[in-house]
Amino acid sequence: MDFKYDVIVIGAGHAGNEAACAAANMGSKTLLITMDMNKIGQMSCNPAVGGIAKGQIVREIDALGGQMGIVTDRSAIQFRMLNRSKGPAMWSPRSQSDRHQFIQEWIKTVSNTKNLFIWQDTVTELVIEKGQVTGLKSALGIRFRAKSVVLTAGTFLGGLMHFGKTQLIGGRIAEPSSFGITEQLKSIGFSTDRMKTGTPCRIDGKSIDFSKITEQKGEVDFHKFSFLEESKREMKQMSCWITNTNNKTHEEIRKGLEYSPLFNGQIKSIGPRYCPSIETKIVTFAEKLSHQLFLEPEGVDSQEFYLNGFSSSLPLDVQIAAIHTIEGLENAQLFRPGYAIEYDFFDPTQLKHTLETKRIRNLFFAGQVNGTTGYEEAGGQGLIAGINAHLNCVGGTEFTLARNEAYIGVLIDDLVTKGVDEPYRMFTSRAEYRLLLRQDDADMRLTDKGYRIGLATTNRLKQLESKKFLQTKITDFIKSTSIKPNDINSFLTSKGSSELKHGCKLSDLVLRPQLGISDLATAVPMLQEEIDSIGTRKEEIIEATEVLLKYEGYIVRERLIAEKLSRLEHINLSGRIDYESILSLSTEARQKLSKIDPETIGQASRIPGISPSDINILLVLLGR
Repeated sequence: MDFKYDVIVIGAGHAGNEAACAAANMGSKTLLITMDMNKIGQMSCNPAVGGIAKGQIVREIDALGGQMGIVTDRSAIQFRMLNRSKGPAMWSPRSQSDRHQFIQEWIKTVSNTKNLFIWQDTVTELVIEKGQVTGLKSALGIRFRAKSVVLTAGTFLGGLMHFGKTQLIGGRIAEPSSFGITEQLKSIGFSTDRMKTGTPCRIDGKSIDFSKITEQKGEVDFHKFSFLEESKREMKQMSCWITNTNNKTHEEIRKGLEYSPLFNGQIKSIGPRYCPSIETKIVTFAEKLSHQLFLEPEGVDSQEFYLNGFSSSLPLDVQIAAIHTIEGLENAQLFRPGYAIEYDFFDPTQLKHTLETKRIRNLFFAGQVNGTTGYEEAGGQGLIAGINAHLNCVGGTEFTLARNEAYIGVLIDDLVTKGVDEPYRMFTSRAEYRLLLRQDDADMRLTDKGYRIGLATTNRLKQLESKKFLQTKITDFIKSTSIKPNDINSFLTSKGSSELKHGCKLSDLVLRPQLGISDLATAVPMLQEEIDSIGTRKEEIIEATEVLLKYEGYIVRERLIAEKLSRLEHINLSGRIDYESILSLSTEARQKLSKIDPETIGQASRIPGISPSDINILLVLLGR
């Protein structure tokens, strides 16, 4: 018996959930297949969403009409805006979530999404006919037919866990691995390899001496992830806690290095350079006397704490001995040890920017199967894959994001253009236009795009239009309203800012680093009245307005540079040139251009090893 759907998504993690919800909300009859319906949206590693650059991705997912921001707000037990000491291009929201509530919110979301259906099973084989995926087969022997399939299997493809010398087959602790798909795709020419990631132990809060460690409270201001006004942070807020390793900790770890799978040759796959295990840290940074650790609560009603910064695959006895040397953890009891996991991934240069595979039509990859790490990177990919899986079903124009439009655009372009030599993690430094990609204006950049493709709702668009109107209103007021020295000088002195000798516009004062719009409002009643007229979203709108006023010149300049370079993105290249026959290109250029087959001159220019002279040759061949 065949079951027919428009889109089938394999895996109900962060990529799979976004893909399934996007396809379904756009109108495709969608099936989400998961091994365990009770672990939809499971946070396999730390119980947190966002962080440096990652928080921007979550806000972009939300702005387009995705779900991660809403789910995170509803399950948030701590919120912080990171990098406040730096410019607004670097501000990054981060939230601790109640792990169980996060899952429940995802279950509630996918269960109540129109056109979205759930099936608990394991996929063993894709059905491929004439170079196109047409469905799949499951472990229960059921054949499902589909117009598009999105593979988001996370760490489950060939998953192998390492606890010291002990190895267990599984995609996550206490959960089975999946076999069949990697072998099938490899047999038809897909390039695949193995990657490694890890997770720390979980500690019983009853055994932690909190009097010896430093409390890190969250923020209780207006910030959250979703731009929707009705999305709220309403759960009880909790603190994280900070402690440090020491020389004794490092000595205990060094004693066990010979038993570490990372150092004894047991693990040969690629590991994350930017999130190393504790044993890698003490070897790589041997001169450091301590490493900072964060104890993160797993939930409001739980005593489980995540020891962030202590990822390890050392044997249990070594982990315990090392942990007991750490201040506050001298008597720590573990719920479970840390472990490493190896899994299959596919070279992402085999994908288009839509995340459709080049080799098989209507087959999409998203998440860790593309060599990335992180819930946010997975969610961003899942959203784009789900959108395009739906568009392929209805014959719509493909949807992609440029590097100057979104961090999601940077992420996907990096993957399909450069590939990966380690688990890919997003950083602000990867984005050359990060001043244009701030967390505060993701809705300004992307909500209209999401609405035009049928994902963002009318309600979301109306809230954006209201924000635009109010932001313009307050901006015009500040730029047009004058202030006299006698009315402001005493205030300026109190703020350590120089007094006025002549009258000026309020906008001139906003440009001063010591002053902000809210500060000025305390001394300028007319401005306070204008702010009060904005309504319930006034903090959000004032912050975004202030950023635009203070950094207007830099933003305009960066936008002009982006527009100039974006012209190369409109010169189509795919399929137009036989690179191997162009002897004027370097050997490296011929090989890499043939392998990746870039879609545009712009993408070609970003391939490592492609020189400006190679690009000039291509432009000449194309007649500029």
